[in-house]
Amino acid sequence: MTYVVPFDDQRLSRVALDRAQSYAGLTEERVVAVSVVPRNPSYARERDWIASDESFDVQLVLERLAETVDSIAPEAEFEYVLADRYASPGTISSKIRRKARNLNATVVFVGSENAGRMLTTLRSVGHSVAADDTYDVHIVRRARATGVAVLDEHSQLFED
Repeated sequence: MTYVVPFDDQRLSRVALDRAQSYAGLTEERVVAVSVVPRNPSYARERDWIASDESFDVQLVLERLAETVDSIAPEAEFEYVLADRYASPGTISSKIRRKARNLNATVVFVGSENAGRMLTTLRSVGHSVAADDTYDVHIVRRARATGVAVLDEHSQLFED
């Protein structure tokens, strides 16, 4: 079994990665963080992958994402998919879904404030990833510990 986490280094994706690693600590499952990186400097700056005065370098972005994944979930693997400069949220979510299927994901941990709600925004890829029925989905909507002691003791973000 594999737990997949769409990872864009935003707060809720970091919490989703931490949550997946906490579950994996109990189930001994593999965790894979998947980032889709459009070749777009503005997109990278909006997500704080690069500073406003830095030039866009895909390799630098990938290294930073991998380092962040390692700091949150040291046992997790990091994989990425490159996308065109003007990749739409639909394109990004399609790439995540395809990667999750290729990894034989059993659960996808989605960090999104609006994944699973009836109303979604165009900016969120969470609702589209959550719609795929080839895997179960764990939605993380709040940046806090679970309150389940056996899970929270595996957390890197919410340590006592």
